[in-house]
Formats: sequence, C-alpha cells, structure tokens
Amino acid sequence: MRARKLLAAGAVVLSGLVLGMPAGAQDASLAPSFANLSLSSGFVPDPATVQVVAGGSVDASYLGNGCNGMIANAPDVKLSWRNDGGSRLTIMAVSGGDTTLVINMPDGSWLCDDDSGGDLDPAVVIRNAPSGVYDIWVGTIGDGDGRAILSISEL
Repeated sequence: MRARKLLAAGAVVLSGLVLGMPAGAQDASLAPSFANLSLSSGFVPDPATVQVVAGGSVDASYLGNGCNGMIANAPDVKLSWRNDGGSRLTIMAVSGGDTTLVINMPDGSWLCDDDSGGDLDPAVVIRNAPSGVYDIWVGTIGDGDGRAILSISEL
C-alpha cells in the first residue's frame, strides 16, 4: 500500500514537471505556417510582404541572444535567399500590438529583436546577408491582436 502511494506521488510530481515545460521548441524542419518565399538580390516588388498571425505557445527567451515573445513551433515564413552581391536584408513586422522577431540564420545562429522598428515593431538588418534558408517567427508580447505584416526588403 505504501509503495503505491509513493508511486502515485512520484507520478504526480513527474506530470507537474512535464506540464511545466514549454509545449515545444522551434523546429525549422517543419513547413512554414504562412509562406515559403524564394528571393534573390534585386527582387521586385520590394518589399516582399506576407500576412501572418503572430504568437504561439513557446517562450522564445529560452533561445538566449535577447530573444523574447511567444512564438509557434513551426516557422511563420521560410525564406530561401540568394545573394548575388553585397545585398543587405531588412526583415520587419508591423502590427497593432507588441511583436517580436526570431530568425534562424542559414548557419544555425539566432537573431532576435523586439522594438527596433519603432512603435513596438521589430526590425532586423542583416548586412551582406548570406545565401541560404532563413526561418522566421513573429512573436507576441502580452495580449493583443496577433495579425501582422512581415516585410523583407533590400532598401
């Protein structure tokens, strides 16, 4: 009887630990939720835009590098980029709420931003952006409308 009680108590503690963990983590191998983009230097129209619904159930702060906001498991947008010269990319999101950007670079490193675009909008400038695949998440801070426009520009 005592062994059953200990086993039951252990199961309750273990389930609490599992439930307290994030629902998942960023998985760049998943298909993007909103768009697959393929762009090369000199693309038109510039900027390229995608409407997304920002946010998710994963707290991006676990990634470090100043990442924050709530994001989804799958990327919102997967960008295949070919840089034929010294092009820079500006990736930003505009919304009516407080949004963030989380970008998995072609080399596997992470770039994040919260408010560099002004008005609680994130923006990341990548100088001489290397060719490759960029997985992009648009996150949210606090409650609010998750609708956002993600834009990618060389300007």
